[in-house]
Amino acid sequence: MRHVFVDGYNVISCWSELREIKEYSLDSARQKLLDYLQNYATYKGYKIYAVFDAHMKNGSIEKKERISENLIQVFTKEGETADSYIEKIVNNIGRKIEVCVITSDSLEQQLVFQRGAIRMSSLEFYFEVKEAENRIRNKTKKEYSEKKHLLEDRIDQEVLEKLEKIRRSR
Repeated sequence: MRHVFVDGYNVISCWSELREIKEYSLDSARQKLLDYLQNYATYKGYKIYAVFDAHMKNGSIEKKERISENLIQVFTKEGETADSYIEKIVNNIGRKIEVCVITSDSLEQQLVFQRGAIRMSSLEFYFEVKEAENRIRNKTKKEYSEKKHLLEDRIDQEVLEKLEKIRRSR
């Protein structure tokens, strides 16, 4: 299973729709990103860590919250950036399992690559997520349209015969 680490605020700043939401509410932008990540993680079968900086908040401690089986939200501790948290984790697991880091910070991309991770910019990831959404939408439409949902499939045979008799008598 691929592990994906997302620099949350970096992605929010790079995706125009999330940036617009952020102007009104950072919490709403963060929640919208988590919604996108949840769908993507489920569709791809990846384990995603959405990492958010809390290094500027006095007294904050590292907090991990399991949103679902495939999505974990992480807030870093005081004095720790999302970049440094991701670097630390990738340093420990980057050469043992498949890891991908999502950030547009070029220095961060170089560091995690040296530690064995694949890297992807926030913008590349945006297109990847949108493509997954389109595939989900198309698959859902196809499955829905294959089920014809005819009335005769949903009602009792006796009622169907009576309706047919009424229809023919006109």
